[in-house]
Parts: sequence; structure tokens; C-alpha cells
Amino acid sequence: MGRKFSDITFTPSVKAAQEYYGSRDYNQPFEDMDEPVNTLGEAETAFICERDGFYQATVNEDGWPYVQFRGGPAGFLTVLDERTIAYPDFRGNVQYISVGNMGVSDRVSLILMDYANRRRLKIWARARIVHAADEPDLLARLALPGYRARVERAVVMTIEAVDWNCPMHITPRFTEAEIGAMTAPLRERIVELEQQIQYASGETP
Repeated sequence: MGRKFSDITFTPSVKAAQEYYGSRDYNQPFEDMDEPVNTLGEAETAFICERDGFYQATVNEDGWPYVQFRGGPAGFLTVLDERTIAYPDFRGNVQYISVGNMGVSDRVSLILMDYANRRRLKIWARARIVHAADEPDLLARLALPGYRARVERAVVMTIEAVDWNCPMHITPRFTEAEIGAMTAPLRERIVELEQQIQYASGETP
């Protein structure tokens, strides 16, 4: 069963830091929430399906965290149901640090970013590695026709908690597609003005 994110993150040492820096009262309402936020609603599902990458944290047996960026076509991180997400794990530099860490601890944390709109979704989950030989139907469901990458396995995550983070200090950044959409009216206007100049000068368009 999932939990409120504060149940996972507000450890005694974190609460002590909140007390020290004077934010304990501000954070108390997160603990007083009646219902755990551990399922994906329409907003979370849509946000996840639009992402083309995310940051994933795992921990090894010595307690060292490892953060890796996972990228792919938009929607490669798939929502299987309101408590389960999964992605095809593409072949990379064959160090297998995240995969190895998941073999020691199934605890993972994800941060999904929308830099253009300054939005950030945090997810805490339990991960398991799935190979095609064990669950071929799942790997087929996660397949990405047309994307040239070798899928070595799938990572399936059961959500424990989710939380939308504040936009403070998120520097807006834009993808090539986002810039193209924003500048499309300007490019159309340029073409229109060029045609007007050609017409006025008697040139044939």
C-alpha cells in the first residue's frame, strides 16, 4: 500500500532540520493529510505521457545514491495503471549501475521535469526488473516501433507516493519542438512580408 510522501521523506533527522530552520509548522499539514497521495490521476498521467526523459535515483549496498537520466521518445515511460508505471530499458554504456542497485534495493525515486512550464513531479516507487523471456507480453506493450534502440529489459515500478513540487528556481528551458511552435507565427509573418515586398517591387514570387 502506498503512503503519503511525508511518511517516506520526513524522517526524524528531516524533522529536526525543519525545527532548526523554522519550517516545521509549514510542513506539518503534509503529515496531517487524511489520504495518501499514491495514485496517478488524470493530471499526473498526462504529464508522464508527455515526458521524453526523467531523472532516476537508486542506492547501492554501501548507501551511495546514483542518479541517472533516462531518455527516449515522449511517452516511453508508460502508465500501466494508477499505481504502476514502466519503461523499456535501452542498452547504454553497459555499466548497469542502476540495474545492479535495483537488485540490492528496490527503492527508487524519480523526478520528471517540464522546464518550459516550470513543473516538476516527484515519484517514490518500488522497482523490479523484467526480462522478455519472463513477461514477453509486457515487453511487447512497451515496444516503441520506429525508435532505433535495443531494449534489454523493462523496469516496472509500483508507486508508493507522488508529489508535485513548487516551480521556484526552475529555469525555463525549451525543446526544439517547443521553440518551433512558438516561432511558427513569426516565420509565417516573415514569409508574408517577403511576398508583399516582392509584389510591391514587381518581382515574381
